[in-house]
Amino acid sequence: MSIHRPQALSLFDGPILAQAARGALVKLDPRRLVRNPIMFTTALVSLAATVLTLRDIAVGASAGITVQICVWLWFTVLFANFAEAIAEGRGKAQAASLRRSKSEAVARRVADLAGTSPATVPAASLRAGDLVLCEAGDVIPGDGDVEAGIATVDESAITGESAPVIRESGGDRSAVTGGTRVVSDRIMVRITANPGETFLDRMIALVEGAKRQKTPNEIALSILLVGMTLIFLVVVASLPAWASWSGTAIPMVFLIALFITLIPTTIGGLLSAIGIAGMDRLVKFNVIAKSGRAVEAAGDIDVLLLDKTGTITLGARQASEFLPLAGTSERDLAEAAFLSSLADDTPEGKSIVALARMRFGFNDPVAAMKFVPFSAQTRMSGVDAGGDSIRKGASDAILRHVADAAPRELMPVVEKVAKAGGTPLVVARNGRALGVIHLKDIVKPGIRERFATLRAMGIRTVMITGDNPLTAAAIAAEAGVDDFLAEATPERKLELIRDYQRGGRLVAMCGDGSNDAPALAQADVGVAMNTGTQAAREAGNMVDLESDPTKLIEIVMIGKQLLMSRGALTTFSIANDVAKYFAIIPALFLVSYPQLQALNVMGLASPQSAILSAIIFNALIIVTLIPLALRGVQYRPADAGTLLKRNLAVYGLGGLLAPFAGIKLIDMAVAALGLA
Repeated sequence: MSIHRPQALSLFDGPILAQAARGALVKLDPRRLVRNPIMFTTALVSLAATVLTLRDIAVGASAGITVQICVWLWFTVLFANFAEAIAEGRGKAQAASLRRSKSEAVARRVADLAGTSPATVPAASLRAGDLVLCEAGDVIPGDGDVEAGIATVDESAITGESAPVIRESGGDRSAVTGGTRVVSDRIMVRITANPGETFLDRMIALVEGAKRQKTPNEIALSILLVGMTLIFLVVVASLPAWASWSGTAIPMVFLIALFITLIPTTIGGLLSAIGIAGMDRLVKFNVIAKSGRAVEAAGDIDVLLLDKTGTITLGARQASEFLPLAGTSERDLAEAAFLSSLADDTPEGKSIVALARMRFGFNDPVAAMKFVPFSAQTRMSGVDAGGDSIRKGASDAILRHVADAAPRELMPVVEKVAKAGGTPLVVARNGRALGVIHLKDIVKPGIRERFATLRAMGIRTVMITGDNPLTAAAIAAEAGVDDFLAEATPERKLELIRDYQRGGRLVAMCGDGSNDAPALAQADVGVAMNTGTQAAREAGNMVDLESDPTKLIEIVMIGKQLLMSRGALTTFSIANDVAKYFAIIPALFLVSYPQLQALNVMGLASPQSAILSAIIFNALIIVTLIPLALRGVQYRPADAGTLLKRNLAVYGLGGLLAPFAGIKLIDMAVAALGLA
């Protein structure tokens, strides 16, 4: 089985347009239309207008203008359906690309970690809990966790990254995804998902939009639009009595036209497309959101928690110097550090070995050694060899280890390294501190400017690190974050998030380990790395396929773009409706109330032409705004007040002026063609 990333699609792809045109007709089904109250109402009104028009035709009455109004009323519904169908069609095309790339796959199921007598079975028959053997060249048959072994895995089919990644048991890099390929070595994978529930299956469903639910903000806006529609329904329903009292007879089709121009059909027709397009933009960024609510929440967050390592810094701390204490030579310190790091496969451990070899030419020892792995409880690692016990670790951990044997000059050296933004790693031999290894952590280029941008957006940035407070403070100052949490534990991360939420703040964070799962679940936006554990991926409400922690910043931008697009088009729609009132209301009542001529600022040709022009404009504006709904309004980081002013100036004023020009041009064309 092989899979490919969702294909890039142009804004208006030919096959998608053709499919959307058919979809617009299919969506006339009342069971589908009822999901969009505004368009459902418009369809009911269009049906009523059609019945009245057919009645007029049956009795031989003139129905030229009413037929045209009916046609454009139905076009209004179809264009709204068309907008939604295009947005859905883009997702379905991406999902179809994923489905086409899937082929029958087999798996080698085994009974235990020994991997003897593997049974070849169809991958589709695997269930959660099954154990499979994967060797070099094999395609991993399903989502799972590495139970034994270590291997390099090619995940480019999903992430697009060409460099293979390491997957191993017992760490935060144990999760594997079905459809990726083992490049070297062998691993035992415990399947964690049943058929139809895999990450790829969820990705297809989310891309396709089959499980998209309306977000809280979208529901709230829908309720507001329904409320406005009901108000205008009452207003229009009362007009015949008022017109009769004033001696004016208003044709029912004209009242229907007035009602449709009064209600917010523009945003009602585009609302669903805006939400679907927001999810689509996130997918193109190689991030899968488990719900539209998560995308929306990303646009509202005001606190951003970021891990230091790999996000703010390059993540590969390098040993830069050995700082021995009094009575210890630099060579003795380097030798102890070298021996204690030989079994340390971390970038830090490897850099210590490399620096010691470069400085003093150490060779691998021949004596038997017993390595002590690092543990979260002791925060130390080391080696026992030749009667010596060597340990290296955080300063507080080594201080507890050596107890009263810690020299007074140790802490000044530790503080000096920490104040310089480095990480002090203390080395002890046989219960006596020898000195400090200076590990340098390099802040990513341009990260300070990115945090300044977030600050301009009103977002508070908090760096999360396991470093001591002095080191954390130095890195935080260099990176330009607003705050930091040092010596962070899963419990402290969780408590920090809860503290911000109790203060009414919305929090986003990213993580990849099982120990991040509680915080990811608690955060309003939890972005799990695809390279992380299954627990982390299940706890988060987004999954980053490329496992790039800095992408959290872009996710916030996409969320804000979604909210801004919806707000901008809502502003445009309401302002647009206000302008249409000036076209249609004077046309209806000018005969009875000549004073309304003052409102006929457009100088439209006739009442009939004014009504028809307003209805035509009302339909065409939906089609015109489809590209904007799909692309999204361009977002420029700024505070809420500045964004509101810009939104009102561009889309409020634009929505007010566009109908005056548009309706006037249509009126001129209608008059020239003799349509009214």
